[in-house]
Amino acid sequence: MVQEHTFTPLWLGYIVIVNACTFSRTSRCMMLHRPRYFLSLFPLSAAFWWLFEYLNRFVQNWYYVGVGELSSIEYFLRATIPFSTVLPAVIGTMELLTAYPVLSAGVERFTPIHTMARNWVSWSLLLLSGLGLLGIGLWPNYLFPLVWIGPLLLIVSLESLAGRQTIFSPLAQGDWRGVWVAALAALICGIFWELWNCKSLAHWEYAIPFVHRFQLFEMPLLGYAGYLPFGLECVAIANFCLSRQFSGGVEYYRQKS
Repeated sequence: MVQEHTFTPLWLGYIVIVNACTFSRTSRCMMLHRPRYFLSLFPLSAAFWWLFEYLNRFVQNWYYVGVGELSSIEYFLRATIPFSTVLPAVIGTMELLTAYPVLSAGVERFTPIHTMARNWVSWSLLLLSGLGLLGIGLWPNYLFPLVWIGPLLLIVSLESLAGRQTIFSPLAQGDWRGVWVAALAALICGIFWELWNCKSLAHWEYAIPFVHRFQLFEMPLLGYAGYLPFGLECVAIANFCLSRQFSGGVEYYRQKS
């Protein structure tokens, strides 16, 4: 009777463990040394994932089974609580990965990309992301990858137009560590999400056009590529919403990585 309610305790345990491992490695972790920032990630995470649930209404790439018949209020409450664990898990994993510099060796002096800081690029990204997000309602079977790419480009373009640093800003110096670590953190969390989801009573399943084959757990193999931009989105949304309220914010990860 309680098995379908175990998602949140499971991920809270994961979040505590990655913070504990980070503390063991560096004598610091966001749970202990930036508790207000850490706690703020939970409500932001819930709102953040509800955005993807809304976008999924158009593409119908995943659906939930084993949750029974729920009213709208029950569904909202029971979904919002586990949704709140997404950002703390991904950013906590990112913090742990930055504690192992060997994982980012070589990407701190990679190919520089200078065009990311140009104004016309930001306006182009804003236009393309807006049109792409509108387009998924018209051609969901073809534009469904934009569910994961569109919000990232939208956030980054708005940050750039506001004169703020973005997750792509270090690329101008050839420093790809922040991008690499963010993507890797989300992929690691994604593997755990899919692993623990696979045999759960209440779980999600996929219906992804053209690539729904060679499944690892419930997710088709090519579907795991969506976790890579998702990791960048997690950093981008935390930076966009929290960096001014909490000194450092996600900038900490960019510097530490």
